[in-house]
Amino acid sequence: MDSIDTGTEELLCHIHDRVATITLNKPQKKNALGDILTPALRETIAVLEDDNRVGSILITGAGDAFCAGGDVSGMGSGSSTSSKRQISKQGRIENLLIKQKTLTQRIHELKKVTIAALPGAAAGAGLSIALACDLRIASTNAFVTTAFAKIGLSGDYGASWFLPRLIGLSKAKEMFYTSDRIDAKECERLGIFNKVFSVATFREEAQAYAARFSNGPVNALMRMKKNLNRALDQELNDSLLLEAEHLIESMDDSESKEAIAAFMEKRKPNFTN
Repeated sequence: MDSIDTGTEELLCHIHDRVATITLNKPQKKNALGDILTPALRETIAVLEDDNRVGSILITGAGDAFCAGGDVSGMGSGSSTSSKRQISKQGRIENLLIKQKTLTQRIHELKKVTIAALPGAAAGAGLSIALACDLRIASTNAFVTTAFAKIGLSGDYGASWFLPRLIGLSKAKEMFYTSDRIDAKECERLGIFNKVFSVATFREEAQAYAARFSNGPVNALMRMKKNLNRALDQELNDSLLLEAEHLIESMDDSESKEAIAAFMEKRKPNFTN
């Protein structure tokens, strides 16, 4: 197992069996985002994208939560309000836009498969991070909530873009307007969670789930991800062209040659070579 230095104990990262596990490590605050944890998360994701030891990235939370979103305790403080007044409205918009693009948009567009593993609650921007991942798995204790309405905010970090694409516009509106808790069973039924595991085996199951992709044809998976992401917002003709380009690239890739050889030799393919 290899450890990655994130620069802070609020974010842990290690690599095992080609899975890079990023752990949000503020269990006393339900792994809420903040001025130390969030920049470290951005930087770590960027580093892992180009690390050849890593086939997939698993994002999880320490303790019994995934991420409670932003740290609400500091949102209404006088000092925060005073500092905001020194920056123009447009400046604040541009600052938040950069933060969003370098976190959830970066996760969404990352070349490697990303998996959110929820041991418990994902709320607000924490839910946005989970939604930005390619796949979401959870323990039976997990639940999600948009949460924004409860603190009088409209939402950020892409939740309004990701959620309707998973569950449809009407249900997404209901989740935003009500901020209701949606439990693991309902999340699986809606398609928010891909798999739900028992609390007792959740961490082991999450590792095994991610390892399947890490030790698979990662270049082909990268091309699949691009095909699927772009298909949401482009014409069929453009998708056909992208598929053709990527399939030809895959045919010339050593992964395909290894997969075919393994099939002919009746053995398991070894893509990591």
